[in-house]
Amino acid sequence: MKAFFDPRQLGHKPQVYYRGGAPMPHPEQPERAILIRDMLLENGFPVEAPADFGTGPIKAVHDPDYVDFFADAYGRFIAEAPEDALGIPTRHPGTRRGRVPKDINGAMGWWMTDTSTPLTENTYEAAYWSAQTALSAAQEVMDGARASYGLSRPPGHHAMKDCSNGFCFYNNACAAAHHMRGSWDKIALLDVDVHTGNGSMDIFYDRADVFFCSLHPDPAVYPTFYLGYADETGEGAGLGTTRNEVLQMGDGEPEVMAALDRGIAAIKDFGAQALVISLGFDMAADDPLAAVKVNAGGFADMARRIAAMNLPTVLIQEGGYLGPSLKNNAEAFLTTFRDAIRE
Repeated sequence: MKAFFDPRQLGHKPQVYYRGGAPMPHPEQPERAILIRDMLLENGFPVEAPADFGTGPIKAVHDPDYVDFFADAYGRFIAEAPEDALGIPTRHPGTRRGRVPKDINGAMGWWMTDTSTPLTENTYEAAYWSAQTALSAAQEVMDGARASYGLSRPPGHHAMKDCSNGFCFYNNACAAAHHMRGSWDKIALLDVDVHTGNGSMDIFYDRADVFFCSLHPDPAVYPTFYLGYADETGEGAGLGTTRNEVLQMGDGEPEVMAALDRGIAAIKDFGAQALVISLGFDMAADDPLAAVKVNAGGFADMARRIAAMNLPTVLIQEGGYLGPSLKNNAEAFLTTFRDAIRE
């Protein structure tokens, strides 16, 4: 199973974000990708640089103006910012009625929902190549591979059609899933990151050709807040193609695996012909953002269940932060999945 990664993805280096009103060290650090990349090499995975598909496939799932905003946003911000300013929005439009302002601070508030996606010198380059990594993994499967893995960083599943959110700029998994529509009529996107895939849900909510399923704790008590409830099932042509499997804070492997099995059954009922996995290792019991309790054996079990679906599968990295077991959990899932699809 081939993996894709580009070192330019390491260039985004956020220092702090605000949580509950207090500045906190930012958990989405380059070291998490380095750790997983090195694990891949140690275990014999071929790791290749992604191809460049341009911005077209990203704009296919995002507002094109939103995609273009990041190309020069940091330079515009730093040209006006006071010394040591943090590249976060400090103004927001409230409702979305209105228009994108010319002022950089106003534009940041329009396109960026929170403080977790600060602009740094190389943010755009990192986000761009993170998306290209996902697209290359998708193309690998479209070209006939049984599966592939995109080590996308920064992650993407919180990025909505027209705004960044929750460490995410471009929605890598959605770009990959939409790209795969070039080969298959029905795609499923299964999100096993511990947080709601609220951005993916926003992007595909009214589409009948992509089934979206997310496993996550109750969003009323966990930081995506606004999307991810069990009664949100899609709208318009997409009615019935969204499924939220809502866990409880502190749930263990039995509850997580039961939710996964229900999601897999729904994907089979949908008739998906290919599969994208938003793969988060932050379901780990010792993850810095822990909410449920999955250990290495549970990640291996998850990998076997997903592999048993026997679909062309693209794995796209989402969360999983610098906790003690991150390397072991990534190794358990990815090596188990590789071995399972060989059988």
